[in-house]
Amino acid sequence: MSRVDGPVDGSPGDRRWRCGGARTPGGRASGPALALLVLATAAGATLPPTDSVGPGGGSVTQDSSPPRPPESGPRPVVVASKSFAESLLLGELFAQLLEARGTTVDRRSGLGSTEVLFRALVAGEVDVYPEYSGTGLLVILGEEAGGSTPLEVYRRVRTAFDQRWGLRWLPALGFQNTYAVAVRRSTADSLQLRTLSDLAVRAPQLVAGLTPDFIGRSDGLPGLEAAYGMRFGEVRPLLQAVKYQALAAGEVDVIDGYSTDGALARYALVVLRDDQGFFPPYEAAALVGRELARSRPEAVTALTELSGLLDEATMQRANRALEVEGEAVEAVAARLLGELGLVSGEALGPDVPTSERQSFLPFFWERRRETLALTVEHLVLVGVSLLAAILFAVPGGLALAGRPGSAEGVIRGVGLLQTVPSIALLAFMIPLLGIGFLPAAAALFLYSLLPVIRNTYTGVVEADPAAVRAGTALGMTGGQVLLQIRLPLAAPVIMAGIRTAAVINVGTATLAAFIGAGGLGEPIVAGLALSDTRLILSGALPAALLAVLVDGLLARVEVAVAPRGLRDRGPGGRGRHPRYPGDESDADLPLRPPALPAESDGLARPSGDLTVPSDDLASRRSGAHPRRDPPS
Repeated sequence: MSRVDGPVDGSPGDRRWRCGGARTPGGRASGPALALLVLATAAGATLPPTDSVGPGGGSVTQDSSPPRPPESGPRPVVVASKSFAESLLLGELFAQLLEARGTTVDRRSGLGSTEVLFRALVAGEVDVYPEYSGTGLLVILGEEAGGSTPLEVYRRVRTAFDQRWGLRWLPALGFQNTYAVAVRRSTADSLQLRTLSDLAVRAPQLVAGLTPDFIGRSDGLPGLEAAYGMRFGEVRPLLQAVKYQALAAGEVDVIDGYSTDGALARYALVVLRDDQGFFPPYEAAALVGRELARSRPEAVTALTELSGLLDEATMQRANRALEVEGEAVEAVAARLLGELGLVSGEALGPDVPTSERQSFLPFFWERRRETLALTVEHLVLVGVSLLAAILFAVPGGLALAGRPGSAEGVIRGVGLLQTVPSIALLAFMIPLLGIGFLPAAAALFLYSLLPVIRNTYTGVVEADPAAVRAGTALGMTGGQVLLQIRLPLAAPVIMAGIRTAAVINVGTATLAAFIGAGGLGEPIVAGLALSDTRLILSGALPAALLAVLVDGLLARVEVAVAPRGLRDRGPGGRGRHPRYPGDESDADLPLRPPALPAESDGLARPSGDLTVPSDDLASRRSGAHPRRDPPS
C-alpha cells in the first residue's frame, strides 16, 4: 500500500469511516468560538509557531507552543491518518482498538501530507497517527540513514522526536513498508531487469510514472539519480489511485510502489532489488503527541497492544482487501483486530459494516445520513467564507469606485490569488492557522474576493449615466447618488459576481478535506486513496448538485434585488427581460410614450395621446413661448 506524503466522526462510538475533519462534540469549534477565531485572525493574531518541514526534508526547529489547557472531562482522542489506504487502515485499527478499551475517539482520516499531520501533532490538534521511521528520519529530521539497520533508525527517531518536541514513538507494529520500484514482468524479461542498477542502464528508454512526493523527496527520484545515476526518458506524475492501472495498460514502464501494496500481486509485477541499499528502513509505528503521552496513559497502553503483531504478509492481505477487493476499511480493520485476538465482535458492536461490496445506489442509500451531514458541513464552510467575502469585497468595490485611478491595480492584485493552485493555497494556510475549518474558510474567502469586488466596481461605475445625471440635476449628493441610484442599478451585476464566487467555492471546498475541514471532499479523497469509484461519486455528485442548487437560489435573489425597471425592461423598451422569466408583475405597462407621428396636423388629440401640437413644437425650437389665444 502506498505511503503518500503529498496532496491528496461522529459522536463517540461512531464507526462510519470518514476521511477528514473531526466529528465529535469536542472535535469542532462552536460557532461563537469560530467567530472569535476569525476576529483574532483579523486582529493579527497567529497560532504558535510550528516546525518547518518540507517535502524534501530539511532540519526542523524546536516548537515552543504550550500544551493545550486542561478541559473538563476526558476529551476524545484524535486519531489521524494520511490519504492512502494503508495509513487509513492503521488509523482505523488505532481508533477501533481505543474504542474497544473504552476511549472516545475522534477520527480525522486522510489529512494529506506528512507536513500537515506533523504540524497538527506538534500543535496538539492531533493525538496519534501512523508514521514510518524512514519518513521521520529523512523527511522530518532531514538526516540520512547512512546504512543504518531498522532498529538503529527507529532508535534515532525515537530519541530525537522526544528531545525536540516531546513526541513519542510507540514500539514498532512489526512490519516495514519500504519503497519498491516495480515494472511489468514482460518488461523485466525483455530488458533483463532484476536490480535498480539494471534499471539505471535502461532508464533513458523508459517512461516512469511516479507519485508527486516520490518525484520531490530526497529518498525518492532525486536520491535515485544521485545513487544510481538514473535518468528516465520521461517522468509522468501520477496519483496513487491510477499508477498501477497506468502500468498495466502500458502507459508507463516503471512506477514507484511499496512493499506492502496489495496491487503488486494483483498485477503480477516485478519489484527490482535495491542492490545498493539506497532506501532506508520504513518501520511502521504509532506516533503519539505529548499531551496524550502525558495525560492519557490508558490510551497509550491500548495502542501499544498492537506493537509487534503485524507482519508484511498480513498487511499485504489487508491492503489487497482494501485496494483490490473494495472492502470497507472499517470491516477490514475489525476483522484484523479479531484475527489478532485483540477485539471481539461483541466489543466492536453492530455498527461495523460488512465486507460485501455493493453497487452504487445501495451504497449511496446506506450512506445517506452521512452524506447529508457532510453536505451540511460543506454548506457551512462555503457560507461562512462567502459571507466574509461579501462583507469585505462589496464595500471594497464601492471604495474603489471613488478612486478609479487605483482600482485596476487593486483588482489585478486580488486576481493574482486566483492563479495560486487551490491545494497550494490551503497548504500556505497551515503554518498560520493550523488544520481544520479555519484555514479552509480563509482560503475560500480569498478565492471569493475577485468576482465580487470586480463586479461591484464594474456595476457601480457603469451604472446608467442618464440616471446618474438626473439624480445630480435634482441636487442629490454624491453619497445619495451612490446609495440610491448607482448601487441599486449595480445590484444584478454584484449578484452575478456573488453567484460566480459561490459556485467556485462549492467546488473548491471539496479540497478542504485534505486539511481536515470536512465536507463532501471526504469521500472523494477516500475514493482516490482506495480506488473506489462509489466513494468518489458519493461526494462528487452531491457537490455538483449543491453547486446547481446554490446558483439557482442566488439567481432568485438576483431577481429580487434588481430594480423593477431592470426586471421589466426587455428588447425595444417594453415587455419582459429574457433574463428574468416568471415575474409578470407590471409586464404589460409601456415604459416609454409612443413615438411622434411622421406628420403633425396641429390638431389636438384625444386624452392619453402624448403628441404635441405643431405650433408648440415650432415655438419650442425657436425658444419663444407658444402663442395662446385668450379664452372666450
